[in-house]
Amino acid sequence: MTITYPGAAITGWGLALPDKVVTNADFEARLDTSHEWIVDRTGIHERRHGGTTRGLAVEAGRAALAKSGNDASEIDLLILSTTTPDQAVPATSSAVHDDLGCSGAAFDLNAACAGFVYSLVTAVSMLGVGYRRALVIGSDTLSRITDQEDRGTAVLFADGAGAVVIEARPDHQLLLSHDLGLDGSLASILYCDHGGYIAMEGREVFRRAVRASVDSAVKVLDEANVTADHIALYVPHQANQRIIDAAVQRLGLHSKKSAIVLDRTGNTSSGSMGIALAEAADEGRLSDGDLVLLSGFGAGMTWASAVLRWGS
Repeated sequence: MTITYPGAAITGWGLALPDKVVTNADFEARLDTSHEWIVDRTGIHERRHGGTTRGLAVEAGRAALAKSGNDASEIDLLILSTTTPDQAVPATSSAVHDDLGCSGAAFDLNAACAGFVYSLVTAVSMLGVGYRRALVIGSDTLSRITDQEDRGTAVLFADGAGAVVIEARPDHQLLLSHDLGLDGSLASILYCDHGGYIAMEGREVFRRAVRASVDSAVKVLDEANVTADHIALYVPHQANQRIIDAAVQRLGLHSKKSAIVLDRTGNTSSGSMGIALAEAADEGRLSDGDLVLLSGFGAGMTWASAVLRWGS
């Protein structure tokens, strides 16, 4: 099936991280673990804790708006991807919408760590029915739902937000292909109950994550009629360096094409791909016409991939 996507472009991007840096040495001092153990199994050296989902989303959103040159009042759609809303009701996006001064609609979307791509695809689709400018934000504060005494999860999860402004542009096709999916039968391998902490079967998540992200990425490359050689930047979900390395190898990508922030941010769930994309753009790693592969997976078990064409 051939999909015709509405014309669009990413015109702004931004990220936000809490000020508090939590190093591996901090965990080493109180848990049965070591810096070497953490780095060998995850690739993480430090992560950030603190802030609220709302506050981080607003900071990243303002940065993206500043890059785009748009006033918040020109945004007529805001999608907040999060697994850690600040309240059960109302949606955290309503507070972010008010803080920024956006116009039009806003809603939360929860597809776990795949949520940023889910939100991006949804935003582009909404441009096709008349919306002009969308602000997509991935923001999570996972440290609030992580047992800091559990060495298996405490060293992984952290807080942060990434955002992009997407504008309707008839002369530019941002989205070349996408794949969104989930296998609800695997929900038990990674979950968090209300009032509880994240529970994870690490080995099973690793095995399933590699398979899901690779299969999804292969699908979008095929649908976009491109190969790994055409990809200028690979933006994976920042969960575990071993998972990223395995995916890079199986996809035939060059490791230098990967956007990696995991070593400094840990796993920020909905925020991770937005943070990695924004940092890569800030560092000048993208030029007009470059193809970008985004691919993520998360609780649910969800997965999502997309091929984008950078530029305006």
